[in-house]
Formats: sequence, C-alpha cells, structure tokens
Amino acid sequence: MSESQTTHFGYREVPVAEKQKLVGRVFTSVASKYDLMNDLMSFGVHRLWKRHFAAVSGVRAGDRVLDLAGGTGDIAALLKPRVGAQGEVVVGDINAAMLGVGRDRLTDRGLVEGLRYAQLNAEALPFPDGTFDAVTIAFGLRNVTDKDRALGEMHRVLKTGGRALILEFSQVRQDWLKPLYDFHSFQVLPRLGRLFAHDEDSYRYLAESIRKHPDQAALKAMMERAGFAHVEVRNLSAGIVAIHRGYRV
Repeated sequence: MSESQTTHFGYREVPVAEKQKLVGRVFTSVASKYDLMNDLMSFGVHRLWKRHFAAVSGVRAGDRVLDLAGGTGDIAALLKPRVGAQGEVVVGDINAAMLGVGRDRLTDRGLVEGLRYAQLNAEALPFPDGTFDAVTIAFGLRNVTDKDRALGEMHRVLKTGGRALILEFSQVRQDWLKPLYDFHSFQVLPRLGRLFAHDEDSYRYLAESIRKHPDQAALKAMMERAGFAHVEVRNLSAGIVAIHRGYRV
C-alpha cells in the first residue's frame, strides 16, 4: 500500500501514513477508561463475548499464544489459565499506554508467570515463522491500517495446525435491530463518551470504525487470501460481533 494512498479513519479519508498516528491518539486517550469504553459500546456484553471467545479458542495446556491488540489484558487473563504453567501468552499492542494499563492490571491480579509483553505492529510481527500455536485478536483488527498484511503476518507466525481467532464487531444480521444499533452508535455513544470520558470524538471514531470494518463474508475471504484454511464464522448477538477462526495447514 503506497503512502500516497488514502485509507479510512472512521468516515474520514486520511493518508495511509497518518492513520496509525491518529488511531494511536484515540487509544492513548481511552486507555485508562478502556472497560468503560467497551461497556458503553456493548451495554457490558463485551465481557460475555470475551469469555465465550476464550472458551471456544481451543487453547490448551502448554500452548504458546500471541494476543494481538492485547490492550488492557482482558483476553490474556482468560487464556492464561488455559495454557497453564507450561504455556505462555504474549500480549502484543502497538500502543504503549494500553500495554502499560494491561501489564499493571494483570500484575495486580497476580498474573505474572507465563506472560510476556511486546509493543509491536501487527503488520510486521517481530517473531520467526511458526512460533505460536494460536494468535488471537479481539476488537483490534478494525483499527489496523493494512488488514491484509496483518492477516498474512498472523498466518506466518503460526505453527502448522495453529489457528487464528478474531473477535470483532461485525454486521448486524437482523433488520429490525439495525436502526436501534445505529441510534446507539451515533447518537448515544458519543454523548456518553463526552459525559463519562470527556472524549466525544474518540467514541465517535470507534462507532464509525465498526461500520467501515469488513463484514463477516468479506473478512472470511480476506483470511482465505492470506492462506488460512477451514475458515469458520460464528455470529454472536445477532451479528453485532463475530468470531472468525482459520487454520494454518
């Protein structure tokens, strides 16, 4: 992707080279209120989605897992008991503020052994080929500038037989729900962001970024182009979010 090209930042078109910086500002702004952000966006249901995501991940004792956009450690906290004492979870995030919040939270909970932290870009992972049994990313892929490159990197660092799991907001499947969801996203959420986090613009971007993210079928096709096999899609909450799973064979 040429740096002279543009890409979307919410509903705005911006130079490709600028998007990473703009997204970084959003997540630096919301890092300390990350749980509040997700509660406002999902009515608190994100906690159930994440538990389900971990439960169906297939992660087992001894596995080595890379959790991209690991943010404040929610997914790592759910996966660490699954990999056990012999396994490892590497929490990766491009944003230092988010990574710091996550490390502090997990340490406060006594989760220290078998966890590593890496500030990294999902489009250029600093790991050798075939390093991980699983790569997870929850509510992070839509903020990546070059999603195709990131998916290719996820495929590259997986062992043969390893799997990538993506939990992301997607396209609502029920027509009756769409206007209610849009009203919440574009009318209610930014106002709640202004009221509780003093940051209306970041919350508006997050709502817009959901609408610009590839829908279930498009993301499935992108994963297949990146080399993943046996790609499966599971809708949750009428497609408000979806889990995509693909394997390196």
